[in-house]
Amino acid sequence: MPNAKVLSPGEQVAQRTITSYTLTPAQMVKSEGLYRTGIVLSFAYPALELAIVVAILWTRFGARLQRLAERASRNRFVQACVFVPLLMLVFSLLELPLEMYSHHLSLAYGLSVQRWGGWFWDQAKSAGLSIPVITLCLWGIYAAIRKTRRWWLRGWVVSMPIMAIMFFLSPVLIDPIFNRFNPLQATNPELTTQLQSLAHGSGLEIPKSRIFLMHASDKVTTYNAYVTGFGATKRIVVWDTTARDMTVPQTLFVFGHEMGHYVMHHIYLIMALFAVGMFAGFWLVSVLVPWMIERWGAGWGVATLGDWASLPLLIGVVTVLSFISAPLDSTISRQMEHAADAYGLQATIPVTPDAHQVAAQSFQLLGEKSFSYPEPSRLYVIWHYSHPPIAERIRFVLGNEK
Repeated sequence: MPNAKVLSPGEQVAQRTITSYTLTPAQMVKSEGLYRTGIVLSFAYPALELAIVVAILWTRFGARLQRLAERASRNRFVQACVFVPLLMLVFSLLELPLEMYSHHLSLAYGLSVQRWGGWFWDQAKSAGLSIPVITLCLWGIYAAIRKTRRWWLRGWVVSMPIMAIMFFLSPVLIDPIFNRFNPLQATNPELTTQLQSLAHGSGLEIPKSRIFLMHASDKVTTYNAYVTGFGATKRIVVWDTTARDMTVPQTLFVFGHEMGHYVMHHIYLIMALFAVGMFAGFWLVSVLVPWMIERWGAGWGVATLGDWASLPLLIGVVTVLSFISAPLDSTISRQMEHAADAYGLQATIPVTPDAHQVAAQSFQLLGEKSFSYPEPSRLYVIWHYSHPPIAERIRFVLGNEK
């Protein structure tokens, strides 16, 4: 007797009629555990960073580190190359236990399959890329601080092209350092043709060379797809877990969602909003940090904003501002994702029978795989959710919610 065919997760869900987001009792236990732990971690990260800042200022460690940099050289660039990497190393080492705990959770809940050696290697690569860039940027910012009171405006102007370059180069230079990418056409030409046909039917021509498969299964078990880059580097990326486990109609909906980001130019909108946020951030830092130094700088060993020792204070202020602005950032992100959900649904209705149900199946799969909590706190959603909760997304595509 021949063996029965083993159904993929997508095929299993396709045999059900989804009316709302549900989890089995076992899945619910994991979902609730991750949700509660996630709440704690979302506050623990900024709290830990602020605690490190307070400790550095209280012990005058930043001032001692500045003297070390000044003894190394009178050249400001050399001082930056001493002070900034050492300070970043201190933050990284003190934050490492929390980062390790987060990865431990991902392994324990089956969301990650990346072993510790690979995880540490990724951390090392991230540091190797970020430290030189951050050092160079801070050297420039502190040079401007010492020359003009409008340093914040110069810093913002210079940061804009740097941001654009990073957005542009990330898909071709940075992302491949951490993950493997191949043209989807090379491994799944049939799916590529269907995705391209869906795009064509929506009036969008996406060349096959812009559709990539990311080997996410090297590290994770979850599903995803995304749009990245702009201009010549703009591309749609589908995770191999998504292409492997979801049915073609479900994958088409996920692709349609990402195509919505493409059509509605969300990458450019994100860049514009980031520029506005950076402008406000630079200005607020230029107002708050000098005031704090004037009041408490003597006790911290910080004489002026131009001292390298002021950098921990800048980090602390930016951390607080980021935390305060999180609801606005999250709200804007959720609105973009909702618009992309609507676009993906409309794009697949002409080509997918019962497209509403297929979309609901896709979200059910996404929720099950990541153990997404069914009914998160509204306040927590407002503060931290970059996407609408899965239950809301299912209600929307089924027509039960605007």
